Amino acid sequence: MNTPAAATPLPPDVRLMNGVTALLLAGLLLAALGLGVHKLMRLPAFNIRHIQVEGEVARNSVASLRANALSHLSGTFLSMSLRQTRQAFEDVPWVRRAEVQRVWPNRLRVRLEEHKPAAYWEEKADGADAGSEASAGRALVNSFGEVFEANLGDVEDEDLPVLAGPAGSSERMLSMWRQLQASSAHLGQSVQRLDLSGRGSWRLSLDQGAVIELGRGEEAEVVQRYAQFVATLSQLTSRFQTPLLAADLRHAEGYAVRLRGISTTTPSPTKGPVKKR
Repeated sequence: MNTPAAATPLPPDVRLMNGVTALLLAGLLLAALGLGVHKLMRLPAFNIRHIQVEGEVARNSVASLRANALSHLSGTFLSMSLRQTRQAFEDVPWVRRAEVQRVWPNRLRVRLEEHKPAAYWEEKADGADAGSEASAGRALVNSFGEVFEANLGDVEDEDLPVLAGPAGSSERMLSMWRQLQASSAHLGQSVQRLDLSGRGSWRLSLDQGAVIELGRGEEAEVVQRYAQFVATLSQLTSRFQTPLLAADLRHAEGYAVRLRGISTTTPSPTKGPVKKR
């Protein structure tokens, strides 16, 4: 019985050449495939033919979207970057968030969420006190407490309050304004302006002109302090039959008020030295 002869192993240099040849062929095939996909993705048949805009478009028209977003779009249905497309729409004034989805074979569906203005925003310098002027420029704060830029003329007919405070405090200030506004409703007034100093001292201005120093402390403490003031203020105004001009709630055991035509009084007597918050 004859046994088969053992296969003679290939020399190392031949095996190396065969391996290199296989790698080169594989690379060429991958390059050809990539080139084919690249050309396919850019065929005119896959150009975007229609963009469907949904959601909130009260502040934007077709013309404004075309001018601000569509001119920045590039690529076909297959090659377009959804991230860049989303950013192009989010850069449009009044757009807070955009969701972009491909719809086969050549459509885009865009869902927009617009900013809902809640207040004007003025940023104060670090360390500025509550009564200091803020920066000259104004922006807007949306219902989430986020600062955004837009044409202020678009909201000139809306009765928006002013929030003025350090950078990064807009969300906190909007929450505070809402709580103080709820208490002010008992006076039949609204908080027209709310200031926050770099040291955490609060100051509000009512729509009829009164300025009230609220002082520092935890937000819940400041809100409660103001609510107590509102609850007792009517006793003073009804007694003297004159409106409030200013109040200082920073005293530890009472508050001082100034009424029109009447000098400053302290309705709640203090015991010992007056401490301020």
